[in-house]
Amino acid sequence: MADAHTGGRPRRAASSILKRPYRSWLLAILVAASIYYAWTEITKTRGAQKVSFVPAEQACGTAGPFRYCVNRDRRGSNGDIVYHLHGRNLDERIWNDDTYLTAMLQGEWQRSRALPPTVVTLSYGSTWILTPKGEKADSGLLDDLMTRLPAIEAKVGRPHRRLLMGESMGGLNVLVAGLSYPSRFAKVAALCPGVYASSPFASLSTIRTTAERTGANPKIVFGVLLMARKYLASDAEWRRVSPLDLIERAGPHYPALYLSNGLYDTYGNFEGTQRLADMARQRGVRTEWHPIYGGHCATDTSSLAAFLLS
Repeated sequence: MADAHTGGRPRRAASSILKRPYRSWLLAILVAASIYYAWTEITKTRGAQKVSFVPAEQACGTAGPFRYCVNRDRRGSNGDIVYHLHGRNLDERIWNDDTYLTAMLQGEWQRSRALPPTVVTLSYGSTWILTPKGEKADSGLLDDLMTRLPAIEAKVGRPHRRLLMGESMGGLNVLVAGLSYPSRFAKVAALCPGVYASSPFASLSTIRTTAERTGANPKIVFGVLLMARKYLASDAEWRRVSPLDLIERAGPHYPALYLSNGLYDTYGNFEGTQRLADMARQRGVRTEWHPIYGGHCATDTSSLAAFLLS
């Protein structure tokens, strides 16, 4: 005879009763997830503010890892060349992007009715730092770039003036090139450049203190350190390209500088860029310093356009 306490029906009924709360919770979670997904789909950004401008005529070329695009305003050129060095994760075709600051710059030039420079955007890939040849295998891009400019100008035409412009990673790169070869360039516009008072080879406590003082995002700081150490082997090599070290040998004959940075730059570049502007002025370098109430690479394109034309 079956034991009433171990029989199948009572136990199955109890098990079913115990599972009901779990089913209710699972249903509630699925409903909440569905509502959240629907809400994020409804409220997500679907468009972008685009710039009203006439895109430049663009012709591009490659030479091994080096890539470039020549961008000409359809109205003509004033005879200058601006070498544009792009920011991280961009490429040499960015000049005509109608959602980017380069489109705003072109729009400013077109509204002024003045003929702008020819712009040559240069690239070695999505991430790269100009350094002299050192111990690291990836170093030496500064030397390589400077040897390539004559060939570009043989195609584009010898400029009245050479100018440099770059943002973020490119902002650091134009400072390295312009301050390392001051006789080759008339002006340097560095937007939100990667200028740091602390070396990437400093102690972790120094780097942490610098990040806290500047409001830098720790994950971004870690990425910057890894990137720097890909091209630089030591603090001594860093000093060869640090704008704050390069500016110490500057004088009135150096290229004019345009420097800008957002106060809330999550890369922590405001402090270093402001210090660079102060040091440049002390050494007689013509310097425009544009502190911006904004984040990384917030830019006053009106003053930038005027600087590159004057």
